Amino acid sequence: MQTLRVFIAGLLCLIIPGFSFAHTATDANDNTLSGKVVDKSSHTALPGATIYFPDLHVGASADAQGNYNIKNLPKGRFLVEVHYIGYAAFTTSVIINGATTHDFELAETLIEKNEVVITGVNMATSVKQNPTPISVIRKEYLDQQISTNIIDAISKIPGVNQVTTGPAISKPFIRGLGYNRVVVVGDGIRQEGQQWGDEHGIEIDDYNVSKIEVLKGPASLAYGSDALAGVVNIVPPTLLPEGSIKGNVAANYLTNNGQVSYHADLAGNQNGFSWSVYGTQKWAHDYKNKYDDYVFNSRFNNTNYGASIGLNKQWGYSRLSFTSFNQNLGLVEGDRDEQGHFIQPVNVNGTEEEAVATNFKSYSMNVPKQKINHQKLVWDNNLYLGNGGRLGLTLGYQYNQRREFGNVLAPDEPELHLQLKTFNYNLKYFFPEMAGWQTSVGVNGMQQNNRISGDEFLIPAYDLFDFGAFAITRKTFNKLTLSGGLRFDTRSLNGKALYLDEDGAPTSAPKDGGSTKFAKFDRNFSNVSGSVGISYEASDKVTLKLNAARGFRAPNIAELAANGVHEGTIKYEYGNADLKPEVSTQGDAGVDFNTQHVSIGASVFYNHITNFIYSRKLLNTAGTDSIPATDNDEGFSAFKYQQNTANLYGGELSLDIHPHPIDWLHFENTFSYVRAVASNGTDSTKYLPNIPAGRWLSELRGNFKKVGGCLRNAYAGVQMDLNLDQNNVFSAYETETSTKGYTLLNAHLGADIVNKNSKTLFSLHFAVNNIGDVAYQSHLSRLKYAPENEATGRMGVFNMGRTFSVKVAVPIDFK
Repeated sequence: MQTLRVFIAGLLCLIIPGFSFAHTATDANDNTLSGKVVDKSSHTALPGATIYFPDLHVGASADAQGNYNIKNLPKGRFLVEVHYIGYAAFTTSVIINGATTHDFELAETLIEKNEVVITGVNMATSVKQNPTPISVIRKEYLDQQISTNIIDAISKIPGVNQVTTGPAISKPFIRGLGYNRVVVVGDGIRQEGQQWGDEHGIEIDDYNVSKIEVLKGPASLAYGSDALAGVVNIVPPTLLPEGSIKGNVAANYLTNNGQVSYHADLAGNQNGFSWSVYGTQKWAHDYKNKYDDYVFNSRFNNTNYGASIGLNKQWGYSRLSFTSFNQNLGLVEGDRDEQGHFIQPVNVNGTEEEAVATNFKSYSMNVPKQKINHQKLVWDNNLYLGNGGRLGLTLGYQYNQRREFGNVLAPDEPELHLQLKTFNYNLKYFFPEMAGWQTSVGVNGMQQNNRISGDEFLIPAYDLFDFGAFAITRKTFNKLTLSGGLRFDTRSLNGKALYLDEDGAPTSAPKDGGSTKFAKFDRNFSNVSGSVGISYEASDKVTLKLNAARGFRAPNIAELAANGVHEGTIKYEYGNADLKPEVSTQGDAGVDFNTQHVSIGASVFYNHITNFIYSRKLLNTAGTDSIPATDNDEGFSAFKYQQNTANLYGGELSLDIHPHPIDWLHFENTFSYVRAVASNGTDSTKYLPNIPAGRWLSELRGNFKKVGGCLRNAYAGVQMDLNLDQNNVFSAYETETSTKGYTLLNAHLGADIVNKNSKTLFSLHFAVNNIGDVAYQSHLSRLKYAPENEATGRMGVFNMGRTFSVKVAVPIDFK
């Protein structure tokens, strides 16, 4: 840690010699942006319109006359976005140099064509100018959908899927790749919480979100190891304009699993001092479907909260935020009796026995269960320098604690206990614009240690240090934008030894009659990554994109050294200490076409990965499942990690028909497909495991800005979610089985309820998923591999059946 501090201090002196903060106050006093926001057709004022600088975390609201004024800005070219409900967001670059004036005219429309993104780039940019494929969804979309967690909420983005272990646990898959190949960013730093495992979800509150950006493809350039498949950037609520105090109170109920959610938040900004607080609670009992009825032990509950304080002044901004995610959830094992009834372990006079599960609608937790706690502290800074440059420094500390309880005789004693501590650092210097080039350099990485305790051991304790240095640049030549960069990464991983005595208790040194659970090891990995891409606006309707990128991923601790039962995946896992880093080379090409009547988007990719790591089932000499005898009371089959060269290819296609002049009507369609093959594979090993099936989403939707009476911003829609058969599976050793296709029908409607002054009193959202109550298994559901139901002959556990949802949100606005 001390070495890291010295390095950062030295870097400041090396990359920005001679800068002076003395100039900053004087310059910032002179740099302002002011003007007026009006309707493009009528030129009437749009009071309340927001003007925001994503890079500077500063903005303002237009007053009753549409006027705005933003102070304390640095010199330079920055992207600014203007939003007003019912109007297309306006995005443009503004050069700030002294007192700058700029008026904005917004067009009334219900079609969003040019989002601003911050993921994987050195500075905020528009989607049109970003050569990498990226999708954006905002909080309004999240409010209108039924979801049980944050990843479930984004799983309908083309090219995005989720691996699930019940409704509480979802992990993102992007174009067929997941786990440590996807970096999840929250509050500006990468989320670290045992993400190598199926049953470890993403510990981020799904209410504390303003938008989510999903970058598809290698993003090692900005994030280092693990961003091989892409990035999910969960952006918290933005800073409020000065002089405002606002908040929200929301409640949600789902009928299928009785899920009840409550959320409240409040934030303010006065004279540059900003603050915010929020809290969320969720409870859910067991969910049900047509085949399994209620699925025993699929219940969960959450208690999440957080707060932040910040300061925006002439020298820049500084913000300190804290979040706490706390979850209790049952682990579905799927054991049933001969009649097909789920069974549960019970304590009978000090002896563990099995009984038919009852009381599925109880919110109390049973064993086996997990308890997850994730605390995160982030300090984000942006300093304006006298030479026209900027310095960004983000430091983060995360403490992730995962406890697993499986002993019915001692339900409060964790059998598996993992404690992960992570220190994140990210230092960037943004050069002043030179001949149109916008360039930044920096370093980022993390220092991590993971400690283990309890009676069961799956992975060893370890220490990790990760360091990366990078340079990213971008320039727009008339209609063509060129961007790219280089990066060097190095990662060291030190695994700790663990010895067990003859009774299975851990010891500090080998003992007679004992065993070695984990052997000590040291591994070092390094790599050079890079990317280059172009975005060309061939016309005001057509944008062409091309990008090539190289990324890498170091093997994670489970892949290298696992040795034990992995309860949530229903496996006994063995690591492989000889694994090499994965290296990805990917090419992307895309086209976007937008007119008044139709919007079309298409993107294709090819991803070549050397040393691709995956898990396969082991067989014994008799050709049946290998079932380790030690520490494996459940009799789980053994799996081991291995490597091969992999090739993935596919793409996404979207079509949105919105015939003018009835712009309120949308017929939206998206299709995504990925195929993944292993080099030199046989018939049973040709395809890679855990590759989602092709998917077609089709929605007929109406958006109505003005309905009449007390209703505003109404919407109604019906959606078809068609998933194809997945027969391209890694069938060798019965590692993976094929999955039948299925079609789900969903519907939703809602509106804002306003008073006579058109002020929103509250918002109502109604939705239903799986209208036909279809019994289905997602190909990426881990519960698909639960034990067979002997009464029906069906393997595994099925997904959630028909679900109704009602959600209400009440805005709070203090003048």
